[in-house]
Amino acid sequence: MTERKPAGMRSEDWVERQIREARERGAFDNLEGAGKPLRGLNRTFTSEEWARDWVQRSGGDLEALLPPLLILRKERAALLSALPTFASEKVLRETVADFNHRLLDQYRRPMDGPLIAVGVLDADETVEQWRAARPEEPQEPEPESLPGPGRWQRIRRLVRRRG
Repeated sequence: MTERKPAGMRSEDWVERQIREARERGAFDNLEGAGKPLRGLNRTFTSEEWARDWVQRSGGDLEALLPPLLILRKERAALLSALPTFASEKVLRETVADFNHRLLDQYRRPMDGPLIAVGVLDADETVEQWRAARPEEPQEPEPESLPGPGRWQRIRRLVRRRG
């Protein structure tokens, strides 16, 4: 809409005219959802439901609407269930330290809602769980006792002397 409403014309008439002209141009043809009923017209609709639906339609993350401590509780559970995927003890300890730091920082802030209990992770205990949860790595078979490089050199010297 690039035109301005003419002076003296009612806003309703102006809007209706714009809609009629757009319909004539075919601007409403082949719209997504055309001919389909609108969802949820037969139930009450709260502002929370509207916000949730809007976030979903926009492709946003619904978890961003949760209280921070509940997000951290879910993150703690996900971290513990993903223990076998950590590549090394160092990476695991750094991840646990980062989680604990963010959790304690959140507890130090004023509460925005109900207190949600989330436990701090003990690094040593988590590492033990990680070790227990990791699949056994295939160990290379012990090589048969072959002479080391020093022994081969001595054997060559002996062969040369005799030969």
